[in-house]
Amino acid sequence: MAKFIRNFSEKAPSMVAAAMTYSKPRSATFWHYTKVELVPPTPSEIPTAIQSVKKIIQSAKTDNFKHLTVKEAVLNGLVATEVWMCFYIREIIGKCGIVGYDV
Repeated sequence: MAKFIRNFSEKAPSMVAAAMTYSKPRSATFWHYTKVELVPPTPSEIPTAIQSVKKIIQSAKTDNFKHLTVKEAVLNGLVATEVWMCFYIREIIGKCGIVGYDV
């Protein structure tokens, strides 16, 4: 056991340095996208969002969504799933638990 602890204490600094070298660029990328994607909309972006919602509602009323390409339909589905999952995640955080949800 003492040999294990001695070997570990000798190798620990190099392991920590390797972990830091590996994680620095990845954490920088993570924080960049976090700052860009998780920011609430600015007041100048709200009219654009309202117009987009009106366009989606009008598309649903007139059945124009049937003329979407597969790529557009998949992207719309991914955005809807993202919004849906963000709702669930926020609710779970607010309730401090998963109990009560059909997961």
